[in-house]
Amino acid sequence: MVLFAGQGDARRSMSLLWRAKVPAGKRSAPGPKPALSVDAIVDAGIALADAEGLAALSMRAVGERLGRTAMALYTYVPGKSELVDLMYDRALAELPTDYDLTPGWRSAVTSWAEDTWEFYLRHPWVLQVSQARPVLGPNEYVALETLVRLLYATELESAVLRRIVGALFHFVRGAAQTVTESRLAAAATGVSDEEWWQSRSAVLGEVAPDFQDRFPLLVRLETEGAAPHTGGAEPYLEREARTTFEVGLGVILDGIVATMEKASP
Repeated sequence: MVLFAGQGDARRSMSLLWRAKVPAGKRSAPGPKPALSVDAIVDAGIALADAEGLAALSMRAVGERLGRTAMALYTYVPGKSELVDLMYDRALAELPTDYDLTPGWRSAVTSWAEDTWEFYLRHPWVLQVSQARPVLGPNEYVALETLVRLLYATELESAVLRRIVGALFHFVRGAAQTVTESRLAAAATGVSDEEWWQSRSAVLGEVAPDFQDRFPLLVRLETEGAAPHTGGAEPYLEREARTTFEVGLGVILDGIVATMEKASP
């Protein structure tokens, strides 16, 4: 499931994201103003998405969490599209912004990547909001500003840093998505990763008895390069994704160092 941001009214949505002053909407019924706010509605939406996923998100479901009807929410948030934008940007406010550059940019960027990885695992629904249409909210820009500040310590040119920023965000997001989709698959199908692989591997051995001869390098890569099992109940795919994240991040940072050395007089 992929959702695209910015599907609601542009002016109303951007005004809510940036908390700009806009004329209050007219109430459709008389009576005292309910004890609601945009923040309360957004927080309820985030709690719902965290617990049940974006597929369960609706104005009615959020209203039920707040003990209100869906109609009561529309005074504050025009609709689901605007709500998703607000939820996405508000969730990003959890990300740390103050990283110490004293030990060097590499240590700071590593901490940033680990914090962002953990953020995605806490809020897996965020990964379903496509980056093709950015939300353009304040916290989204704060998150970008934070990483850019750390990378400017490398003293690389802006044209290069622009692409490094994109590479890091895409890498961390993609690595975390492997874990979240693995968890979603088990919950949606009722079949664990282990059960799925065992059943499929057995059939693969029957239909392709010469598999090892046809794909010797893949077999070698799997047997020699798999992440070691350190105990615990962590599923195989999650363990692999975590190791890929750690090793891949190191490779990217090494690449930045190599780029710095190449650019140095």
